[in-house]
Amino acid sequence: MIKKLRLSRSLRAQVLYVTLLGLAFGVLLFFALTKLGNAVIDERYMSSENINRRKAKIYAQFNAYVTSQGISGRDTAAVARWTATHDYVTIFLFSTAREQQLYSGGKLDPASTGGYDPMVHGKLFPIRFADGMYQVAIGDSSQVRQRQLVDITSFAAAAISFLLLFMWYTERLTRRIIALSREAAAVSEGDLERAITVSGDDEVSRLADSMDEMRRSVIERMGNEKRAWEANTELITAISHDIRTPMTSLIGYLGLLCEGNADEEARAQFASSAYGKAMELKDLTDQLFRYFLVYGKSELDLNRERFDARLLLQQMLGEMEFDLTDAGFTFRRTDFEGECSIETDALYLKRVMDNLVSNIRKYADPAKPVVISTELDDGCLILSISNAVQHILSRRESTKIGLRTCEKILEAMGGRFTVTNDEEHFTTELRLPTVES
Repeated sequence: MIKKLRLSRSLRAQVLYVTLLGLAFGVLLFFALTKLGNAVIDERYMSSENINRRKAKIYAQFNAYVTSQGISGRDTAAVARWTATHDYVTIFLFSTAREQQLYSGGKLDPASTGGYDPMVHGKLFPIRFADGMYQVAIGDSSQVRQRQLVDITSFAAAAISFLLLFMWYTERLTRRIIALSREAAAVSEGDLERAITVSGDDEVSRLADSMDEMRRSVIERMGNEKRAWEANTELITAISHDIRTPMTSLIGYLGLLCEGNADEEARAQFASSAYGKAMELKDLTDQLFRYFLVYGKSELDLNRERFDARLLLQQMLGEMEFDLTDAGFTFRRTDFEGECSIETDALYLKRVMDNLVSNIRKYADPAKPVVISTELDDGCLILSISNAVQHILSRRESTKIGLRTCEKILEAMGGRFTVTNDEEHFTTELRLPTVES
């Protein structure tokens, strides 16, 4: 029986766990890489040496532009055109004696930061324009671009780590499903001995367990069908052989009676012999009925009623003793103490007793007593019948249909039928559950 799946182990919960774990790991990785990248920028990219190197390069580019274009110091529009093409660069333009700020502009508007600040933008450098010498201060904010690059790289790394974790889980789940599909295909092609691998504790493992249970059920059903077919073959072979002899004799005796040539005594003898052969045929047809009871129905239609166990057993065992006494059997009997009730189908239970009577008639030794005992044990009524075995091998039963009939009837009643035998003794035990009176 498959246990109920816990919600915390379901695929839906696993996907949620993997998603939360991936997000948590991605966020931690993002902040860790961001912090590390900004630390590297602050320590290296923003060092005085590197800042001065970048400003010197910007100054050389701006100076080359002013010289090649013949730009006047008062031509702020030309200066603005240059700064517009250079991201993260700010130019402050002053007259020679710093009497007047002629221009300020660039990627970051100086007006928003309070204008020129020597502590931020550095000292002024002289530069020759077409109309004379002026002074410029250069601001470099390219670290903004570097920090943006760090943020983008950190986010990409976090996203990739999340996707890799999710892909790992998906690949692991996919491998299990593919393996299950291959095993199911092998079973569907007839390889019933190949077990279905069950791993984990989720919907996929439950599906694998269900498929393996179905495989085992098919094997068991095929085994039952094979055993039923073998039993059917054995029974038909045995009964067809057994029927032929009494049927031939019966036809012969009836033929002699029809001829009318025999005297009264001979006719009486023929009639008696024919009757005996007819009774043999009846026993064989009874075997067929019992065979149908064992193999023809999967479940018995019981009409359960509550009975006083002592009274019911007294009646059935009394009938058994009466039937067997005429055949020369003696009995030793022990009854249980106390009172109890059982719920059973009296007709089917009588059929069990009739089968046991037939077995005792055929195989028991009349010279030794049949021992019958009843007792109560742990909510069960136990009836035990034991007899000595008659050593006549030619009368041994081959199909054991009667015993199988008893077993099936007791199982349908919620009880148990067991047989114990050796070369000297044969014992049957019936267990029926008791109910409160």
